[in-house]
Amino acid sequence: MKTLLIVDVQNDFCTGGVLAAKGGEEVVPVINSIVDKFDLIIASKDWHPKQTKHFNKWPPHCVQHTYGAAFHTNLNIDKIDQIFFKGTGTLDDGYSAFEATNVNMYEYLSKQEVSQLYVSGIATDYCVLSSALDSVQAGYTTYVITDAVRAVNVNPDDGDKALQQMKDAGCILITSENI
Repeated sequence: MKTLLIVDVQNDFCTGGVLAAKGGEEVVPVINSIVDKFDLIIASKDWHPKQTKHFNKWPPHCVQHTYGAAFHTNLNIDKIDQIFFKGTGTLDDGYSAFEATNVNMYEYLSKQEVSQLYVSGIATDYCVLSSALDSVQAGYTTYVITDAVRAVNVNPDDGDKALQQMKDAGCILITSENI
């Protein structure tokens, strides 16, 4: 089953958000344009409590039940079959969608007989990277849709380095037009 994973396309990671990836909202129309190409659509959300050790590294973002934690307003969420909440505890970072606490993603994907996972979202250099690497490690044919991801880029080339790291790990880099 060909599956699209939408990683953390949330208000706090888009323009105006407290931890905005440059051009984060630009992934929204790309993702919206490809959803019909997939058998299954899943998404992850950063879902942090108000107090977490994660905020020692990052400004408070995607706090549970806030506007910043909501999916970007223009993202078509009607076709999302399952949402995975991550970073929900006070001690976990929750970078990978596979670290979800509400639903075991490994079990869910197995039950759905997923074989191919296409990864999109924010941030290329953190949550997309971690999710894609975990996907490869779990044995899925993993594609990263390069025009549907954006990086935080703490350092200017972090996004490019993350794409190379994913490719080196076995991910297939692809653009939305080639799906």
